[in-house]
Amino acid sequence: MTTLLHINASARGDLSRSRALARTFIDGLLARDPELTVDTLDLFEANLPEFGTHAAEAKLALFTGKEQTPEQVAAWERARAVFDRFAAADLYVVNIPIWNASVPYVFKQWVDIVTQPGWAFAFDPQSGYSGLLTDKRAVTVYTSGVHRPGVPVEFGSDFATPFVADWLNFVGIKDTAEIRFAPTVLTEDAAAGFASAQERARELAAGY
Repeated sequence: MTTLLHINASARGDLSRSRALARTFIDGLLARDPELTVDTLDLFEANLPEFGTHAAEAKLALFTGKEQTPEQVAAWERARAVFDRFAAADLYVVNIPIWNASVPYVFKQWVDIVTQPGWAFAFDPQSGYSGLLTDKRAVTVYTSGVHRPGVPVEFGSDFATPFVADWLNFVGIKDTAEIRFAPTVLTEDAAAGFASAQERARELAAGY
């Protein structure tokens, strides 16, 4: 049985366009495979653990072979629980509204929690990093208010897309696809643009 983890990085609830596009794709998959298991992670509602001093020291202890303190163990276990939910899925659907040219802070927090040595990646002094989350797939959904690919820098920049693409590759997720609705504000016909993005989501689902 396939498990899909829907990671919602939008804070706008039912008003979120990125979330709606992700749901269009997921609904298309469910229509073809009703037994698909869908786990939804709303990052702004998830009460993610902080990856602060104890967790950072726990990570360093792992790197250096030192024994972790009880506080470090507890912080590491909280992070591990978040990672285990991530690793249990076969397919990821991630909807990301672009904030200030990048990803929402809560998505970066989640990435920093799950991207740990021995969990998401390995390191070899000779060959470098290698991702451990192989044989998985991901679909990313991006929305932005003004920026769209190809516009002058005066209309904004997009550091979110390359960041997410690089991170997916880093942890071993090579099979990826993208859905984009932009711009959502500076456009003559937002409804038509959204309808086009929905059609892209349906077509992508039909091909999975």
